[in-house]
Amino acid sequence: MSSLFAFPGQGAQQPGMLHHLPEGSRDVLEAASEVLGEQVLALDSAEALQHTRAVQLCLLLTGVAWARWLLRRSPAPACVAGLSIGAYAAAVTAEALKLEDAVRLVSLRGDLMQRAYPSGYGMTALSGLEQATLERVLAEVGGEVYLANVNSDNQLVIAGSDVAMGAVIARVRSLGQGVASRLAVSVPSHCALLQAPAATLAQAFAEVALQRPRLTYLSGSSARALFDPQRLREDLAYNMARRVDWRATLRSAWERGVRLHLELPPGSVLSGLARRVFDAGKVLSVESTRADTLEALLRQEVAHTR
Repeated sequence: MSSLFAFPGQGAQQPGMLHHLPEGSRDVLEAASEVLGEQVLALDSAEALQHTRAVQLCLLLTGVAWARWLLRRSPAPACVAGLSIGAYAAAVTAEALKLEDAVRLVSLRGDLMQRAYPSGYGMTALSGLEQATLERVLAEVGGEVYLANVNSDNQLVIAGSDVAMGAVIARVRSLGQGVASRLAVSVPSHCALLQAPAATLAQAFAEVALQRPRLTYLSGSSARALFDPQRLREDLAYNMARRVDWRATLRSAWERGVRLHLELPPGSVLSGLARRVFDAGKVLSVESTRADTLEALLRQEVAHTR
């Protein structure tokens, strides 16, 4: 069975995540510390994770470290994909982007996003609500609020100002539909509000060399496989300002023959989103699965494709 390495986005962060990386991860931490000129192990405290830059760097390093740990023990996946900041770990794992360059870009990305909206903005997940209904409510309410993520058939995410999101939630509740949950994200990602920071990040990307990915890289925005380095560069630079269509990304993986969904640490949120698409396959969270089980499943993939 073909496999997908899925890398989580902001909101999955956990205090201490860099202190619980797998064996053999020191090189990842040392490379990042050298690039940044600071000890990255200081970034995963509860206090540090209040800041977007620290969160995004921790998610990048955690995803890359766990992916490399898996790749040392088992065959490579057929596809990689990342939700929002997770796309950077996916690109590094696919060897399209060097880790050192990713660290520099993610550090800048986090700073740009935090500075653009230091307070009064964020993201809210809505479950049990149809997309057409939400889009109608957004049109009625207006203001600084957008549909940011289509995560699954049962979960949508809005982004914008606290005031505008509050109006949308109140309207949805008046309809007797959906359950709202504020996400641990302090900026309005994946909407037009971040177009200017994305353009600045794109300028920095212009100075970075990208390679054709060695694994199939699925964009979490377009749900398409990207192989051309220039298209991948644009996808990464602007994904902060573009809607995430994770539902379509998972369906794209399934249509490509992927039957094993592996969620890289931290957390298991993506596994929950994947189960409906992969109902006839397997969905596992690396964090909660034994190493020998993971290795056996990935080796089955190679045996099956021979």
